[in-house]
Amino acid sequence: DMAEPIQQLTRNNNPQERQSIPFTLIQRKEKLGDLLYEKRHYGKAKWACIKMKEKQYEQSICLGFMKLMRYICEQNSSGLYLGITVPIVTIVHTNEAQSAMTQAVTVAYYLPEVLQDEPPHPFDSDIIIEEWPATIVYSR
Repeated sequence: DMAEPIQQLTRNNNPQERQSIPFTLIQRKEKLGDLLYEKRHYGKAKWACIKMKEKQYEQSICLGFMKLMRYICEQNSSGLYLGITVPIVTIVHTNEAQSAMTQAVTVAYYLPEVLQDEPPHPFDSDIIIEEWPATIVYSR
């Protein structure tokens, strides 16, 4: 089932073709020459997102990622390979009291700059295009 997307990804697996999500570095914290974290500002952008809810959240992440890979590798209204952006983001959800993780996760793919204005529509109705507001992220 994943043979075609994996072949497409392999054909296009040139590190120079991977687009990092643009951000502005606000702060960088190091200790003894090792990076502890970076504080980054990410601008408003469109993401292809899928919410999964399997018995184990690891399964949800894997299945969500595979569905996004199909979208990236031609199962979209453009019929084209969209290109890889890094990182692919996983959001783990918590219960209403924020005291425990739920089984639901969201796996999200940043749409490359050239697709931000008019993202291709996914064939998979579970994938939705969302516009995320600007945010501050701490990254390691």
